[in-house]
Amino acid sequence: MIIDHLGIVVKSIEEGIKYWEEVFGYKQMTEVVINTRQKVKVVFLKKENSLLIKLIEPTDETSSVYRVSRKGGGLHHLGFRCKDINAEITRLKSLGLRIITNPEPGEAFENNQIAFLLGNQALNIELIDTDKKAKEIIYND
Repeated sequence: MIIDHLGIVVKSIEEGIKYWEEVFGYKQMTEVVINTRQKVKVVFLKKENSLLIKLIEPTDETSSVYRVSRKGGGLHHLGFRCKDINAEITRLKSLGLRIITNPEPGEAFENNQIAFLLGNQALNIELIDTDKKAKEIIYND
């Protein structure tokens, strides 16, 4: 497994994009994608030689990240890319990690499977087995 991205909860995607661009020099990599299962909007940001950042905004009060966003947001998860999501879930469960969300299509990953697990130190882990990101923006620099 390798770290693919850091998931950050924000109150507003637009404000989050602006903040990450101005403060850290990141650029918007994808269009905003709505994840209907998790009731969030997400966007990926990139910076050369750095990890991707995935900003997460709740779409309504029933989203699991709604309360976090209202408290100012913050680190939500580490996204790990692996070769086989089901094999990795089996391995991690054998090590004591708990499944939060079973594999399901992730709209931000061109509907490839994603899953969430909870590790030690209350670490929220997203597993993906693809490097695809939905609706990438092409810049003509």
